[in-house]
Amino acid sequence: MAKITELRDMSDEQLGLTLKEAKEALFRLRIKQQTERLDAPSELRRNRRLVARINTLQTQRANKAAAK
Repeated sequence: MAKITELRDMSDEQLGLTLKEAKEALFRLRIKQQTERLDAPSELRRNRRLVARINTLQTQRANKAAAK
C-alpha cells in the first residue's frame, strides 16, 4: 500500500489509476469475503482507507485549483 507522501507525489492521472485499481481490489475482496474465508481480513480495511486517502487528495487538489 502506498503511503500518503507517495500518493501526494503522484500526478492526477497516476492517482486516478491507483484509485481504479484499489476499488477493483476492494470489490474482489468483498466478493471473496462473501463466498469464502479471507486470508487477511485486514486487507479490506487497508483498501478502504487507501480509497479514502486518494479521494481526499483528489478533493484537496480540486479545491486548490478552484481557489486559484
